[in-house]
Amino acid sequence: MAKCPLRGSERAPLADARCVGPADPAQELEAIIIVRRHANNDLRNIVDKLAIGDHRAAHLSRAEFAKKFGAARQDIAKVIDFANQYGLRILREDIAGSSVTVAGTVAQFNVAFDVDLQSYEHRLGNYRGRIGPLHIPEYLKDIVTAVVGLDNRPQARSHFRLHPPFRVAPRTARSAFSPIQIASLYNFPDNAGKGQCIGLIELGGGYIESDLQAYFSKLNVASPTVTAVSVNGATNQATGNPNGPDGEVTLDIEIAGAIAPEAHIAVYFSTNSDAGFISALSQAVHDSINKPSVISISWGGPEPMWTPQSMQAFNDALQAAAAMGVTVCAASGDNGASDGIADGANHVDFPASSPYVLACGGTSLHASGHAIQSEVVWNDGTQGGAGGGGVSTIFELPAWQKKLSLNTQDGRSAALRKRGVPDVAGNADPLTGYRVLIDGSDEVVGGTSAVAPLWAALIARINTDKASTVGFINAKLYRQPTALNDITQGNNGSFAASPGWDACTGLGSPNGQKLAQML
Repeated sequence: MAKCPLRGSERAPLADARCVGPADPAQELEAIIIVRRHANNDLRNIVDKLAIGDHRAAHLSRAEFAKKFGAARQDIAKVIDFANQYGLRILREDIAGSSVTVAGTVAQFNVAFDVDLQSYEHRLGNYRGRIGPLHIPEYLKDIVTAVVGLDNRPQARSHFRLHPPFRVAPRTARSAFSPIQIASLYNFPDNAGKGQCIGLIELGGGYIESDLQAYFSKLNVASPTVTAVSVNGATNQATGNPNGPDGEVTLDIEIAGAIAPEAHIAVYFSTNSDAGFISALSQAVHDSINKPSVISISWGGPEPMWTPQSMQAFNDALQAAAAMGVTVCAASGDNGASDGIADGANHVDFPASSPYVLACGGTSLHASGHAIQSEVVWNDGTQGGAGGGGVSTIFELPAWQKKLSLNTQDGRSAALRKRGVPDVAGNADPLTGYRVLIDGSDEVVGGTSAVAPLWAALIARINTDKASTVGFINAKLYRQPTALNDITQGNNGSFAASPGWDACTGLGSPNGQKLAQML
């Protein structure tokens, strides 16, 4: 059977990874084969109209999306036929998500995709990996767009930071806030998110039910309904370590739940790999049971850490969310303009860099009484972290960011040429952070991970006010930036805050009431 390389599937080992030999040929694994969507050009036209705020463009229901833009059944059938030829078991067919999930042994996948899976040791965790591209039959080259799951290296990192112990803190903590206080300072609409569902994407860890009950009781708000949704077998599994993934999971729930306690919180648990991340997002976007109207993502990784096929598959799911009126908020990262890559260049975090995402950057917020006293870019220097932001090397300049300027710390200014990150911002400094309860421990937490659920909860409140979903709001925000608090002081390493949009805090932090009126 003639085969060809699958475009964009090339892999290289992680830096500093050590190959320790071939992967066990009898090891069982799952892979997701992603296929092209039906009428993709028509879908692109719909989302392009939404992206420029065309009032004639209407959001699709999940059922409408599956019918109009799901994978063609004949394409799914060809993929199943290929899998059967190599003895791979069919686990799931997902028309709406345009994918087929298959299972088999390492040996079977090696033969099916002409790869040589190896075992690697790395400081981030041991993983199963490969070098070079995958190969697929010629007759599938225009049908299959990605195959993920064979390589299970960690794909993303969480973007939260615990307040450092006082004895080693680089600065003295000025204050800490409850999420309710933050919502009040940002003038959020006066409701509790009734009738909405907020989806949270989590790639490990878990929450303890008694922590949530104690936390919301202390805040004197009703405990929201929280549902753990298993994706590909992953479950709510608290580790007992507040500084691990439990910190991310619990932070997201407590911020979103405190601000929108009458909303349903659906937590999608998956594994930290490209396949796990894509699966979690796709399940949340197409979930016809919980039906999230807004999704918060506090995980991500620098653009260079993604393969083109994985990034495209993820971006396609984000495009689907935009078409269906699901707002997706994503943290922009906690390592400033470098996004944590020590190569001397600037990088942005994905999925925050997707043009279909509301990218959420970080500020340091200081209050006097019930009012904001000052707000600047969050940047604690190399030791403490800084809000991520910059310019994508992958995504073209969106229509709603045209004619914007990029200002650097050294005083230069140039036209923005590609997708700029972030779009908006909110309090993220751990030293002016959020009081939360994680694994039985009272903590103060910051990071742009806190900003994504903050904005998600705001969107839920606005949706409640409107009795409909605001959906893909980027174009509307850029047309009326006065609905946000413009941040004009500070930098994130390479880029400087300035009047209007900047690559540190985007358009600024929210004025909830103004945003509700504008939307």
